[in-house]
Amino acid sequence: MHYEIERKFLVRGEFKHLAYESTRIAQGYIASGNGRTVRVRIRGDKGYLTIKGPSLLGGLTRYEWEQEIPLQDARDMMRICEPGIIDKTRYLIQGPDGRHTWEVDEFYGDNEGLVLAEVELESENAPYEKPDFIGREVTGDRRFYNSHMRKYPFRLWKDDIAKEP
Repeated sequence: MHYEIERKFLVRGEFKHLAYESTRIAQGYIASGNGRTVRVRIRGDKGYLTIKGPSLLGGLTRYEWEQEIPLQDARDMMRICEPGIIDKTRYLIQGPDGRHTWEVDEFYGDNEGLVLAEVELESENAPYEKPDFIGREVTGDRRFYNSHMRKYPFRLWKDDIAKEP
């Protein structure tokens, strides 16, 4: 089994000048519930099908299976997705330690104004160094799961986030 171990953070400040790559992403959910998702994604000119299991260890770890699929198949599957397509640009940034790549997602549409960063780790306790643009950790906070944001977009609760420490 393949498990994804990642930490998620809010982004504060400028980061785009640090990116060595950026790609527009559209993703929809064929099925989601009980922490499990079947997702279709179009990333640039490629399609992907992903299955994720429920989160473990407070949202830090979850099963993930992903397979590249033909772009036309991904486009066709987007038509049968549950309502609420996620639209974002993903920026890849080399971390200050030189060992980790940070994925920074800038959201559009109903999630406009939200920018999140993730770093994938080798183990739950693996050390990592945060870039200067990293803000508060939101690992395990379901509000920041893409599958949640398609139903309850950021525009509905962004004022609540501003009040949190």
